[in-house]
Amino acid sequence: MPEVLVLDAMGVLYQAGDDVAELLVPFVRRHGTANLSAEDIDRAYVAASLGRMELAEFWTRMGVDATCEDDYLAGHRLIDGTLDALPRLRARYGRLACLSNDVSQWSLKLRRQFGLAAWIDSWFISGDLGLRKPSPDIYRRAIADLGVTPQEIVFVDDRPRNLDAARDVGLQTVLLDIGGKATSPHRTIRSLAELV
Repeated sequence: MPEVLVLDAMGVLYQAGDDVAELLVPFVRRHGTANLSAEDIDRAYVAASLGRMELAEFWTRMGVDATCEDDYLAGHRLIDGTLDALPRLRARYGRLACLSNDVSQWSLKLRRQFGLAAWIDSWFISGDLGLRKPSPDIYRRAIADLGVTPQEIVFVDDRPRNLDAARDVGLQTVLLDIGGKATSPHRTIRSLAELV
């Protein structure tokens, strides 16, 4: 039995698979004063999600009052059934972890908001590590910190390229494809409950 189940956040725990395009860009366009393209917003987000830009500077570049941050985070929703599946997954796998590209402070606020830390033991967030998926180094860091072999980890993501990189370092991979439309060499599921 695999020892650790590692879940992506966006598109696996949270509904928005591409939180920049689905949530951040529309929010900045509604609340910001800067005339920024989606690419400009994405570049700034990537810098913040690598820990290379402070949030105060990020929001200033977006032309958004930093006190609106919680309003932005309020747009995130868990995928239906996530909170029901997590205790069952914990019972099945023993340890749960999250490996996600995200801004450190946003990840922390969201996990507290939804009570995810009660079920997920370890958090590997790009903003804390200075590494983003699909860099092989972020997976190696998680493997080392978890203290298991790569083969003892089942990694679930909604993006095949992240799974390809995880498989290349030896992790077992699972594609979460809620819509059931993907063709992939990775094991495919349509809900986290299927892993129980």
